Amino acid sequence: MTARTRPSVDPPILLVEDKDSLRVMLRHALEAQGHAVVEARDQAEAEAALRISLPAVVLSDLRLPVGDGFGVLRAAKDADPDVPVIVMTAFGSIQDAVAAMKEGALDFLAKPVDPDHLLLLVQRALGQRRLAAENILLKEELAQRRGAPQIIGDDAKLKQVSVALHRAAATDATVLLEGESGTGKELFARALHVLSPRADGPFVAINCAAIPETLLETELFGHEKGAFTGAAARKPGKFELAHHGTLFLDEIGDLPLSLQAKILRALEEKRFERVGGTVSLHVDVRVVAATNRHLKAAVAARQFREDLYFRLSVFPITIPPLRERPDDITTLARHFIDRFCRDLNKKSLVLSPAAEQELRVYAWPGNVRELQNCIERAAILCEGDTILPRHLNLSFLAPAAGGADHQADPWATLDWSGSLNDVSRRALAEVERRKIEAVLKEAAGNKGRTAEILQVSYKALTAKLREYGLGE
Repeated sequence: MTARTRPSVDPPILLVEDKDSLRVMLRHALEAQGHAVVEARDQAEAEAALRISLPAVVLSDLRLPVGDGFGVLRAAKDADPDVPVIVMTAFGSIQDAVAAMKEGALDFLAKPVDPDHLLLLVQRALGQRRLAAENILLKEELAQRRGAPQIIGDDAKLKQVSVALHRAAATDATVLLEGESGTGKELFARALHVLSPRADGPFVAINCAAIPETLLETELFGHEKGAFTGAAARKPGKFELAHHGTLFLDEIGDLPLSLQAKILRALEEKRFERVGGTVSLHVDVRVVAATNRHLKAAVAARQFREDLYFRLSVFPITIPPLRERPDDITTLARHFIDRFCRDLNKKSLVLSPAAEQELRVYAWPGNVRELQNCIERAAILCEGDTILPRHLNLSFLAPAAGGADHQADPWATLDWSGSLNDVSRRALAEVERRKIEAVLKEAAGNKGRTAEILQVSYKALTAKLREYGLGE
């Protein structure tokens, strides 16, 4: 892969073409119009370029010596769902170009390529990209006026979540928010609601893990008078209360099996009966669910219904843990400092360089929630105008490695909040992650060998690698 660019503030155009003469001609045509160009000769080089250059437009031949244009298209959309992709194809293969457009390509060019037509399509693609960006900005401005939760951070992974959130908000599809405890799943659910056409309707949240199983059905679906001892009056459930709005089912992975069938019916038919009732009620509700569990594993263990999982994960969005967004830690910390200074009526505080470094090296197993609690405690303890490491109180959680007097406690960074099941799941996930990471290193990155050593299928390994962000 080679990169030839002209000075430009705009992202480059990725040009994927194996024939040198055509690639050079197209590059010159694009550069003559002031576009930066990154070149690739096959799908593998294109995928590497996508990770490095984050192009504004992708221009790819459908026929490549290694892989094909369909693979480039899918990789581009995985990297950035909004990136415009233009495919090139021989005159006799227009049917392939149509198939590519059905998979998300913006347009196609028939060979031999007319440079003027190419430049016209590129300008159109860039214009569409600018409009999409402006639309997102306008939606965010409107959402802020309506009081949408503010999502703090500039990390590329978080920006991808934001883009996915906007795309999902425009639809009525069921959304599944996946992520570790403390990553802010309810914040994202509220933002999704405010960005959606249902923003004027109610946002109703219920934590499926926090309510005893015996009470959860009545909380969700309500009950009729006399349905059970103590039911002195009819009570509407969360589904009814969320009519014309959004119902947020937090910790859906903890939903008892006995209730999953009724939830599935409510999702599919928009109908249910109150406990003790016989009348079928119809509701217009958009459901957003969230979990810190690996639901696919729960399905395999027969702890979660497969049909309900597929119904919930129409539009899955994975929220990255804070440790995968290191550059956002200090940004978030300063945001929380400003908030707590206002709440506590204290003068403005700043982080000392040592405190900032301590925040960056800590693993944050409790994610954003833990960081928020840490900063609130520091703001209360701080006597002067500077937050010092001792105010953060993180040193006992992250002992220095290597010293004879400092044996690292492997449990020190575990998030101990929540129920026994919560802690057990987090501990198991950390053990799995460390084991896979160690064996992957032992196998020099060979995934097939890693799967053999771990005695799991290759498919199961790749799923775990994606879940834990390893080897990808």
